[in-house]
Amino acid sequence: MQVFVRENNVEQAMRVLKKKMQREGVFRELKRRRSYEKPSMRKTREKAEAIRRARKMARKQAQRDGLLPPTKPKIRPGMPGAGARRMPGLAPTS
Repeated sequence: MQVFVRENNVEQAMRVLKKKMQREGVFRELKRRRSYEKPSMRKTREKAEAIRRARKMARKQAQRDGLLPPTKPKIRPGMPGAGARRMPGLAPTS
């Protein structure tokens, strides 16, 4: 994995690296390898992960086919436009 540091901005490069590692599943793998996992528990976990993936793929396919309504994006603090929704009583100004 490679991240370029532009204009000596190490903080930004660290954020990009962390995001890439998160996307690749490196942190999940590190957490999983911290302790020994019995083979039977590994099989159970992998089976549950496969079921979750299959359900997610089926749900997305149903949304594409129009059988399910699309999911609404979650509103998190700090997102653009989220401030007016968090403070009832204040009308958004345009």
